Amino acid sequence: MSNNLGILDRTLRIASGMLLVSLAAAGTVESWGYLGTLGLLTGVIGACPIYSMLGLDTRWHHMQARPPRLW
Repeated sequence: MSNNLGILDRTLRIASGMLLVSLAAAGTVESWGYLGTLGLLTGVIGACPIYSMLGLDTRWHHMQARPPRLW
């Protein structure tokens, strides 16, 4: 699987994943908070399988490679 997450996307996934896991570990939220490990994992790896299935890519250099369409 190739990288398909941009730096902002990765940062948000890592931050929200860490927040959810820490809240679940502290007992503030229920066990669903451990789903934050999925966001944490995809953010660290830099690839999202759902984005791959949908053909999405949020990397900046990928978006710059296409010329803008004016018509």
